[in-house]
Amino acid sequence: MKQMLVLVLALCCLVNPVQAQLPSVRVSEAIPRDVREIYDRGLAYLVSTQSEDGSWAGHGENGPGVTGMALMVLLASGEDPNFGQYSNQIRKGLRHMISQQSADTGILGNSMYHHGFAMLALAEAYGAVDDRNWQAAGDSKTRSIGQALELAVRGAVTSQKKNPLGAWRYSPDSKDADTSVSGAVLVGLLAARNAGIEVPDESIDKAINYYTKMTSTAGQVGYSGGLGGFGESIPRTSIATLVFAVARRKDLPQFKAAINNLSQNLERQEQHYAEYGRYYQAQALFQGDVAAWEKWNKLLVKQLKASQAADGSFSSNFGTTVGTSLNLLALALNYRFLPIYER
Repeated sequence: MKQMLVLVLALCCLVNPVQAQLPSVRVSEAIPRDVREIYDRGLAYLVSTQSEDGSWAGHGENGPGVTGMALMVLLASGEDPNFGQYSNQIRKGLRHMISQQSADTGILGNSMYHHGFAMLALAEAYGAVDDRNWQAAGDSKTRSIGQALELAVRGAVTSQKKNPLGAWRYSPDSKDADTSVSGAVLVGLLAARNAGIEVPDESIDKAINYYTKMTSTAGQVGYSGGLGGFGESIPRTSIATLVFAVARRKDLPQFKAAINNLSQNLERQEQHYAEYGRYYQAQALFQGDVAAWEKWNKLLVKQLKASQAADGSFSSNFGTTVGTSLNLLALALNYRFLPIYER
């Protein structure tokens, strides 16, 4: 029987190197059988395809952001990340991901997409994974999870300061922005703040201001630029809903418009990047309208049960690692072990 974990928030700040705290046991509601079977089969696929160096490569898109997605699936399973059956895979994945971080800029990988998802994974691991015996003196590639997370936050904030729109695009030096890349980075920053890492209020406020400008009165969310073209997009509307909610800005009319847009269209299917849409829609509905999420979640389970391959994987435009990870993370709201999934 799986051990039930709660990922404890850490209380240290940037002044001194941070030390993670170990998790304690928590009680959870029973998980439906279909959910467990889909999740466990997907987990087995990810474990079987992890590279010896700890990354996930050769199955489509790869990099620290992809490794971060797969790591979050392992962390969300409820197994003890230090002594459970996936502890070795979690350690290897985290150490490889940290090794891909620039010691100078703090950026993880070759794009802000990778940086955002990797930063989120570090935030979810911080306080849960004991890394006290990882470090070797003078070796930057073995920095602790907390140190890597602080550095990643610094990199994201520095990138944002260069951007006149107060958000992010693919390059850390971009002068324009889009709501998709910005969502990946902003959720990572919010998760880091929730974990006890110091994130400037100004940084969060500027990013939220960008999303308010990009959200229409009907809850549609533009893609790029200062006032990008609006259109129906489940991923973009979900991202905006989620960042408003996690930033504690449910008072905004843009949040109310966006969650209403999602809640009134639960059976609408995203034609492009469906897995990406499910990942954000699950969290947005859970944070904004639990009753709507419960209805949508039943549809999700049916969809995933019908589309999962025999080896436990899910296909996507970005390969099976990304497709499997994003679909399982959408399903992981049924477990609710990741701190970012807390309401």
